[in-house]
Amino acid sequence: MRKPFNIGSEVVQPGEIKVIHLPLPGLHSDTTVTMPVHVVHGKKEGPVLFISAAIHGDEINGVEVIRRILSLRPIKQLKGTLLAIPVVNVFGFDAHSRYLPDRRDLNRSFPGSHSGSLAGRLANIFMTEIVERSDLGIDLHTAAINRDNFPQIRADLEDEQLNRLARSFAAPVLLHSAAPEGSLRHAAANESTSVMVYESGEALRFDEVSIRVALRGILSVMREMDMIVKGKARKSKQTVVLRSSTWVRAPKSGILRAKVKLGDMVSKGDVLGYISDPAVQSDELIEASSDGIIIGRTNIPLIYEGEALFHIGRSHQTSLLEAQIDTLQNEDALNPPELVEEPVIV
Repeated sequence: MRKPFNIGSEVVQPGEIKVIHLPLPGLHSDTTVTMPVHVVHGKKEGPVLFISAAIHGDEINGVEVIRRILSLRPIKQLKGTLLAIPVVNVFGFDAHSRYLPDRRDLNRSFPGSHSGSLAGRLANIFMTEIVERSDLGIDLHTAAINRDNFPQIRADLEDEQLNRLARSFAAPVLLHSAAPEGSLRHAAANESTSVMVYESGEALRFDEVSIRVALRGILSVMREMDMIVKGKARKSKQTVVLRSSTWVRAPKSGILRAKVKLGDMVSKGDVLGYISDPAVQSDELIEASSDGIIIGRTNIPLIYEGEALFHIGRSHQTSLLEAQIDTLQNEDALNPPELVEEPVIV
């Protein structure tokens, strides 16, 4: 029999599924605020995995991903322990905001301090209660407001364990990137906990394809970690590894007419769009600065000079990219039987 799992002031017994409410700083009105953590503590030994969402409070795709993950049948026979945190930035989530009430970015405030700012205290609670108890983390994000991201995993591929597990996620693209200072990824690495980031979709929206890619990928990682039974998953397309990326920025302010969409493959010099001036009947051409795939873009046509317009992941793996894009358009591939959730009706 496994030992109980301790978190906060609570104890979770082997085979038990329990929601723990970690206390956070309260509101001006003396209203209590907590961070809900779903703990699935399997009967059999295994690793501890955390899945987090809404570190940026308006990035809500991951909230739905975690809801569906917890409803899936394979989770009930889990080996090890799953910590699922659907809303990390509770304050931003309730306000439909990326940031905390003090306008700080939580994902630039790690590892935080128990005596620091609101952001620092929240980051510290997450580090001590979640990260330090975990072997691996999957942090779910979307693009910022008025932007959109193609489904992708971001990870430091110099970390051998993370390289293997990030590849097993089998997202359409895998972007090698060092963790930014102050991010959850960076702070967790300093505690010897590897974290990969899943980026897909846009803020304050549910995107069904993004959600299904995440569900499929998380289960694949859990199989690779021997947390759930292997053998039921269909063979995934090989992920495309991007070693670098670049943003194409606006050379002038104006109105953007985009000619490419997420997932489009481009060559250096291809036309990405035009910027027009409402006062003058002329266009400024926007061209691709390198070969690759569009992994991010702005969704709002009103742009300022210097604004990031198109994010290009540099790659020449044309055939692999085409195979991955075909998969995203295949309903059966994105919704196999093991991803059919069991409704919880009270």
